[in-house]
This record gives sequence, structure tokens and C-alpha cells, in this order.
Amino acid sequence: MKKTIFSGIKPTGIPTLGSFLGAITHWDKLSAQYNCLYCVVDLHAITIRQDPAVLRDNGRNLLAWLIALGLDPERNVLYFQSHVPAHAELGWILNCYTYVGELNRMTQFKDKSAKNAENINAGLYTYPVLQTADIVLFQANLVPIGDDQRQHLELCRDVAGRFNKIYGDIFTIPEAFVPPVGARIMGLQNPTDKMSKSDETSGDCIYLSDASDVIIKKFKKAVTDSDSQIRVAEDKPGISNLLTIYACMTGKTLSESEADFEGKGYGHFKQTVGEVVAENLRPYQQEHARLMADNTYLDKVAAEGAKKAAELAAPTLAKVKQAIGFN
Repeated sequence: MKKTIFSGIKPTGIPTLGSFLGAITHWDKLSAQYNCLYCVVDLHAITIRQDPAVLRDNGRNLLAWLIALGLDPERNVLYFQSHVPAHAELGWILNCYTYVGELNRMTQFKDKSAKNAENINAGLYTYPVLQTADIVLFQANLVPIGDDQRQHLELCRDVAGRFNKIYGDIFTIPEAFVPPVGARIMGLQNPTDKMSKSDETSGDCIYLSDASDVIIKKFKKAVTDSDSQIRVAEDKPGISNLLTIYACMTGKTLSESEADFEGKGYGHFKQTVGEVVAENLRPYQQEHARLMADNTYLDKVAAEGAKKAAELAAPTLAKVKQAIGFN
């Protein structure tokens, strides 16, 4: 039997080049070997205050992007988290098996609290528990993650293992799936920090909807260093990040990417990377525009995905309820 992969992405804006190369671009390739569920995690999104109309639009936009980027609804389960109540129900149950001390150690809570000091809510604090429920609800064997999510996956493994120790073999203990190249794409202006759509620094982030000239302009302004060598090195975060992006977009290794620019200057290097990114994103942008004009199709995908996800979640939730003694 095929193993199961689960992953989710928040509908809090247009996907970035970082999320595309760090996660989404690898997802559809897995469907030949695994049962794959990809979720628009709108329940997670509301830990930050959202405008209702914007949240709805972002959700549909994201669903269209996932399909445009290669996730075939016939081979993958695509759905909205809020359409499957089992997520929230199991999330509450697992809150009761997660220790406060464990949540206090979550570094992302500290980081997000600093950015949202006016709205440090309980959902932001227990966010990793809902993530745990998302994963174990489907007995997921693998979870595609970036380096910044490893702590949350470890919590998931701890909570699932604790539950199993009390009640028997209920949950599958998941493992991480990290792509070998592009697991963490950094910002263009802040190459020591992950590229994030929540970062408002001008030019730091490439959005998948950016026009070609905008993309090239952002890359031309990308931070490099005072050296002249185009190579991957710990003391060259800007250059290393651009080489990683180039390698991901071309399918080349980092060594091959370095060789492509041997003897070239930074100006030529940044211009070329920008052009490669713009050219590769163009067909995805065109397909996204076509899908956004077909509301009937998007509604159908969402409804069918939710139905499949609910059916897959039901046995696990029933087993959990029986184990803990619910009537």
C-alpha cells in the first residue's frame, strides 16, 4: 500500500518563489509513489486577524495556484481545511495531550508574537497542536517541511507518541521530507532570513504573480557582497541564495550552477537569474489566470477534495474517540 503525505499552506497572500521552490514544486512529483493530501489551511490563517473578503479571495487564489503549479486534483486531494471539521475536532482533543512546557519552547510563537503584539491569541499559541492534528488525522507517513518547521514536526511526533503510549497504536508517527535543494529560499534583501510573504521589505520577496520586469528588477537589486566570486559559501549568503534559486529553476546542481557563471560578474549573474525565474514562472501565471476565470471548476475541486478528505479522516477520528472513552 502507498504511504501518505500531508502538507498545508496558508492563504495569507500570493505564494512566493520561496514557497514554490521550497515546497510546492516538489509536491506533485510525489503523487506517483504516495497518497497525497494538500490543504489550504485557512483555520491556521485566522491566528492573524483577517479581512473576510480578502481571506476568501486568497483561498481561491491559492487553490488556483496549487493547480496551476502542477498539483492535479485527479492525483492529489486538494481541499480547504475549514471544510473538514475533523481538523478542529482532533485539534481540541490533542490540546489535552500537549504540555504547556512544550508549547512554551516553540520559537515560532515567540517570533510571531513579536510581529503581532496587539493580537497574541490562544490560537497562535496552540497553532502547532492543530498542525499535529492536521498530520495524524490522515495517518501521514511523510510531511514536506522547511527547516523552520522541524520543531513543530518534532512536537507532532512527541504528542502522537504520547497518545499511542496511553491508548495503543492509534497514530502513525510521521517523518520529515526535505527536498535536497531549495528547502529554504532566503530573502533577496535579507539573505540570512527566509523569504516570506509577511516580510514587507521592498524587493525582498518574489511573488508568483510578479510581472517579468518586476522580477528582473528585484533580482538586479538583490544583496550580494564585496567579493567577486560566484560560489556557494557560508560567508556568502546572498550569492549562495541566488545560486540555489538558479539551480532549482534550471534543474542543475549547485556545482553546475557555479560553473555557468565562472568568470562572470555579479551584474550579469543577477540579471540572468532574474530572467530565468521570470521565464519559468510565465506559463504558471498564464494557467493561474485561466483557472481564476473558471469558478465552476474551482468549486468542484474544493467540494470533491473536502469529501475525499473527510472520508479519509473519519476512521482515525472514530478510533481516537473510542480510545479516550467518548460515547
